[in-house]
Amino acid sequence: MPTLIAGVVAVILLYSLLQMFRAANPVILARAIKIGGGIVALAVAAFTGLKGELAVAIPLGIFGAGLLGWSPFGPSGFGNIGGIFGAGAKRSAGQTSRVRSQYLDMTLDHDSGELTGRIVAGPHAGHSLDEFDLPQLTAMISGFDAESVALFESYLDRRFPAWRQDTQGHAAGGQSRPAPSGKMTDEEAYQILGLQPGAGRSEIGRAHRALMKKLHPDQGGSTYLAARVNEAKDTLLRTHLS
Repeated sequence: MPTLIAGVVAVILLYSLLQMFRAANPVILARAIKIGGGIVALAVAAFTGLKGELAVAIPLGIFGAGLLGWSPFGPSGFGNIGGIFGAGAKRSAGQTSRVRSQYLDMTLDHDSGELTGRIVAGPHAGHSLDEFDLPQLTAMISGFDAESVALFESYLDRRFPAWRQDTQGHAAGGQSRPAPSGKMTDEEAYQILGLQPGAGRSEIGRAHRALMKKLHPDQGGSTYLAARVNEAKDTLLRTHLS
Protein backbone atom coordinates (compact mmCIF):
# COMPACT_ATOMS: atom_id res chain seq x y z
CA MET A 1 0.00 0.00 0.00
CA PRO A 2 2.76 2.58 0.81
CA THR A 3 4.35 1.84 -2.58
CA LEU A 4 1.03 2.45 -4.34
CA ILE A 5 0.52 5.76 -2.51
CA ALA A 6 4.07 6.85 -3.34
CA GLY A 7 3.47 5.98 -6.99
CA VAL A 8 0.25 8.01 -7.13
CA VAL A 9 1.98 11.00 -5.50
CA ALA A 10 4.86 10.72 -7.98
CA VAL A 11 2.45 10.69 -10.94
CA ILE A 12 0.60 13.74 -9.59
CA LEU A 13 3.85 15.64 -9.05
CA LEU A 14 5.09 14.72 -12.53
CA TYR A 15 1.81 15.86 -14.10
CA SER A 16 1.95 19.15 -12.17
CA LEU A 17 5.52 19.79 -13.32
CA LEU A 18 4.60 19.10 -16.94
CA GLN A 19 1.71 21.56 -16.70
CA MET A 20 4.03 24.20 -15.22
CA PHE A 21 6.52 23.70 -18.05
CA ARG A 22 3.71 23.89 -20.61
CA ALA A 23 2.40 27.19 -19.29
CA ALA A 24 5.79 28.79 -18.57
CA ASN A 25 7.21 31.63 -20.65
CA PRO A 26 9.76 29.85 -22.92
CA VAL A 27 12.28 32.68 -22.57
CA ILE A 28 12.22 32.59 -18.75
CA LEU A 29 12.13 28.78 -18.73
CA ALA A 30 15.16 28.46 -21.01
CA ARG A 31 17.07 31.00 -18.90
CA ALA A 32 16.22 29.13 -15.66
CA ILE A 33 17.31 25.79 -17.14
CA LYS A 34 20.57 27.32 -18.38
CA ILE A 35 21.40 28.88 -15.01
CA GLY A 36 20.40 25.73 -13.12
CA GLY A 37 22.53 23.55 -15.41
CA GLY A 38 25.51 25.86 -14.96
CA ILE A 39 25.25 25.76 -11.17
CA VAL A 40 24.94 21.96 -11.12
CA ALA A 41 27.90 21.57 -13.49
CA LEU A 42 30.10 23.84 -11.34
CA ALA A 43 29.08 21.96 -8.19
CA VAL A 44 29.96 18.60 -9.74
CA ALA A 45 33.24 20.06 -11.05
CA ALA A 46 34.15 21.29 -7.55
CA PHE A 47 33.33 17.88 -6.05
CA THR A 48 35.39 15.93 -8.59
CA GLY A 49 38.22 18.48 -8.26
CA LEU A 50 38.39 17.91 -4.50
CA LYS A 51 38.71 14.19 -5.22
CA GLY A 52 41.70 14.94 -7.43
CA GLU A 53 40.02 14.11 -10.75
CA LEU A 54 41.16 17.30 -12.47
CA ALA A 55 40.87 15.81 -15.97
CA VAL A 56 37.10 15.68 -15.42
CA ALA A 57 36.70 18.72 -13.16
CA ILE A 58 38.37 21.33 -15.41
CA PRO A 59 36.34 20.78 -18.62
CA LEU A 60 33.15 20.34 -16.59
CA GLY A 61 33.86 23.59 -14.75
CA ILE A 62 34.47 25.45 -18.03
CA PHE A 63 31.21 24.06 -19.41
CA GLY A 64 29.25 25.12 -16.31
CA ALA A 65 30.80 28.60 -16.33
CA GLY A 66 29.91 28.90 -20.01
CA LEU A 67 26.25 28.18 -19.23
CA LEU A 68 26.36 31.01 -16.71
CA GLY A 69 27.65 33.39 -19.37
CA TRP A 70 31.40 33.35 -18.72
CA SER A 71 34.06 32.20 -21.15
CA PRO A 72 37.78 32.09 -20.32
CA PHE A 73 38.44 33.09 -23.93
CA GLY A 74 36.28 36.22 -23.82
CA PRO A 75 37.41 39.70 -22.79
CA SER A 76 34.97 40.06 -19.92
CA GLY A 77 35.84 36.95 -17.90
CA PHE A 78 34.01 36.23 -14.68
CA GLY A 79 32.36 39.64 -14.72
CA ASN A 80 29.55 38.22 -16.84
CA ILE A 81 28.46 35.80 -14.12
CA GLY A 82 27.27 38.65 -11.92
CA GLY A 83 25.23 39.95 -14.84
CA ILE A 84 23.34 36.66 -15.10
CA PHE A 85 21.92 37.20 -11.63
CA GLY A 86 21.44 40.96 -12.07
CA ALA A 87 24.22 41.88 -9.63
CA GLY A 88 26.44 44.74 -10.69
CA ALA A 89 25.22 44.55 -14.26
CA LYS A 90 25.69 47.70 -16.27
CA ARG A 91 22.76 48.82 -18.31
CA SER A 92 23.62 50.70 -21.45
CA ALA A 93 21.35 52.89 -23.50
CA GLY A 94 19.24 50.85 -25.85
CA GLN A 95 18.12 48.08 -23.50
CA THR A 96 14.54 48.24 -24.76
CA SER A 97 12.72 48.47 -28.06
CA ARG A 98 9.35 50.11 -28.72
CA VAL A 99 6.85 49.11 -31.38
CA ARG A 100 3.62 51.07 -31.78
CA SER A 101 0.38 50.60 -33.67
CA GLN A 102 -2.96 52.40 -33.67
CA TYR A 103 -4.10 50.70 -30.46
CA LEU A 104 -0.93 49.44 -28.75
CA ASP A 105 2.43 50.68 -27.50
CA MET A 106 4.68 47.66 -26.85
CA THR A 107 8.12 47.47 -25.20
CA LEU A 108 10.59 44.60 -25.58
CA ASP A 109 13.28 44.24 -22.90
CA HIS A 110 16.54 43.20 -24.58
CA ASP A 111 17.96 41.39 -21.53
CA SER A 112 14.96 39.30 -20.47
CA GLY A 113 13.07 39.17 -23.75
CA GLU A 114 9.92 40.23 -21.86
CA LEU A 115 7.29 41.96 -23.96
CA THR A 116 4.99 44.42 -22.19
CA GLY A 117 2.38 46.76 -23.58
CA ARG A 118 -0.12 49.52 -23.00
CA ILE A 119 -3.41 50.18 -24.77
CA VAL A 120 -3.41 53.68 -26.27
CA ALA A 121 -6.84 53.81 -27.94
CA GLY A 122 -10.30 52.33 -27.50
CA PRO A 123 -12.35 51.58 -24.37
CA HIS A 124 -9.34 50.31 -22.40
CA ALA A 125 -6.96 53.14 -23.33
CA GLY A 126 -4.37 53.88 -20.66
CA HIS A 127 -4.36 50.37 -19.20
CA SER A 128 -1.46 47.92 -19.22
CA LEU A 129 -2.05 44.56 -20.94
CA ASP A 130 -0.70 42.86 -17.82
CA GLU A 131 -3.81 44.02 -15.94
CA PHE A 132 -6.04 41.62 -17.90
CA ASP A 133 -6.34 37.83 -17.92
CA LEU A 134 -6.46 35.69 -21.07
CA PRO A 135 -10.26 35.66 -21.61
CA GLN A 136 -10.38 39.45 -21.23
CA LEU A 137 -7.48 39.90 -23.64
CA THR A 138 -8.84 37.62 -26.35
CA ALA A 139 -12.18 39.44 -26.15
CA MET A 140 -10.38 42.66 -27.20
CA ILE A 141 -8.97 41.28 -30.45
CA SER A 142 -12.06 41.97 -32.56
CA GLY A 143 -11.76 45.69 -31.79
CA PHE A 144 -8.19 46.06 -33.09
CA ASP A 145 -6.92 46.81 -36.58
CA ALA A 146 -4.81 44.21 -38.42
CA GLU A 147 -1.45 45.67 -37.41
CA SER A 148 -2.48 45.88 -33.75
CA VAL A 149 -3.75 42.28 -33.87
CA ALA A 150 -0.39 41.03 -35.13
CA LEU A 151 1.41 42.91 -32.36
CA PHE A 152 -1.16 41.79 -29.79
CA GLU A 153 -0.77 38.13 -30.77
CA SER A 154 3.00 38.46 -30.29
CA TYR A 155 2.33 39.58 -26.72
CA LEU A 156 -0.07 36.69 -26.10
CA ASP A 157 2.46 34.20 -27.53
CA ARG A 158 5.01 35.32 -24.93
CA ARG A 159 2.72 35.63 -21.93
CA PHE A 160 0.47 32.63 -22.70
CA PRO A 161 2.52 30.24 -24.93
CA ALA A 162 -0.40 27.81 -25.34
CA TRP A 163 -3.15 30.39 -25.83
CA ARG A 164 -3.80 29.46 -29.46
CA GLN A 165 -4.57 25.87 -28.46
CA ASP A 166 -6.46 26.81 -25.30
CA THR A 167 -8.61 29.46 -26.99
CA GLN A 168 -11.18 27.53 -29.02
CA GLY A 169 -13.76 28.96 -31.36
CA HIS A 170 -12.05 32.36 -31.57
CA ALA A 171 -11.33 33.60 -35.04
CA ALA A 172 -7.88 34.90 -34.06
CA GLY A 173 -6.61 31.75 -32.43
CA GLY A 174 -4.16 29.69 -34.45
CA GLN A 175 -3.97 31.82 -37.56
CA SER A 176 -1.73 34.58 -38.79
CA ARG A 177 -3.09 37.90 -39.96
CA PRO A 178 -1.47 40.32 -42.38
CA ALA A 179 -0.23 43.47 -40.75
CA PRO A 180 0.02 46.16 -43.40
CA SER A 181 1.71 49.34 -42.28
CA GLY A 182 2.82 52.60 -43.80
CA LYS A 183 6.40 53.54 -44.49
CA MET A 184 8.46 53.33 -41.30
CA THR A 185 10.04 56.59 -40.15
CA ASP A 186 13.61 56.90 -38.92
CA GLU A 187 12.30 57.73 -35.44
CA GLU A 188 10.26 54.52 -35.32
CA ALA A 189 13.21 52.50 -36.60
CA TYR A 190 15.53 53.84 -33.88
CA GLN A 191 12.93 53.04 -31.21
CA ILE A 192 12.40 49.50 -32.51
CA LEU A 193 16.14 48.78 -32.48
CA GLY A 194 16.56 50.53 -29.13
CA LEU A 195 19.11 53.00 -30.52
CA GLN A 196 19.72 56.70 -30.18
CA PRO A 197 19.27 58.88 -33.32
CA GLY A 198 22.48 59.07 -35.28
CA ALA A 199 23.68 55.54 -34.46
CA GLY A 200 26.24 54.20 -36.93
CA ARG A 201 26.01 51.23 -39.28
CA SER A 202 27.94 48.97 -36.89
CA GLU A 203 25.59 49.83 -34.00
CA ILE A 204 22.57 49.16 -36.21
CA GLY A 205 23.99 45.80 -37.21
CA ARG A 206 24.76 44.77 -33.61
CA ALA A 207 21.31 45.81 -32.37
CA HIS A 208 19.63 43.96 -35.23
CA ARG A 209 21.58 40.73 -34.58
CA ALA A 210 20.92 40.85 -30.83
CA LEU A 211 17.19 41.38 -31.29
CA MET A 212 16.86 38.66 -33.93
CA LYS A 213 18.38 36.20 -31.46
CA LYS A 214 15.74 37.21 -28.90
CA LEU A 215 12.99 36.86 -31.49
CA HIS A 216 13.99 33.37 -32.65
CA PRO A 217 11.02 30.92 -32.42
CA ASP A 218 12.97 28.79 -29.91
CA GLN A 219 13.00 31.82 -27.62
CA GLY A 220 9.28 32.46 -27.92
CA GLY A 221 9.84 34.84 -30.80
CA SER A 222 7.40 36.42 -33.18
CA THR A 223 7.41 36.50 -36.98
CA TYR A 224 5.72 39.91 -36.90
CA LEU A 225 8.24 41.46 -34.50
CA ALA A 226 11.14 39.95 -36.47
CA ALA A 227 9.73 41.55 -39.62
CA ARG A 228 9.51 44.93 -37.89
CA VAL A 229 13.12 44.63 -36.69
CA ASN A 230 14.26 43.79 -40.22
CA GLU A 231 12.30 46.74 -41.59
CA ALA A 232 13.87 49.04 -38.99
CA LYS A 233 17.38 47.92 -39.97
CA ASP A 234 16.67 48.39 -43.68
CA THR A 235 15.15 51.84 -43.05
CA LEU A 236 18.19 53.11 -41.15
CA LEU A 237 20.72 51.59 -43.54
CA ARG A 238 18.94 53.28 -46.45
CA THR A 239 19.20 56.56 -44.56
CA HIS A 240 22.97 56.05 -44.17
CA LEU A 241 23.36 55.31 -47.88
CA SER A 242 21.49 58.44 -48.83
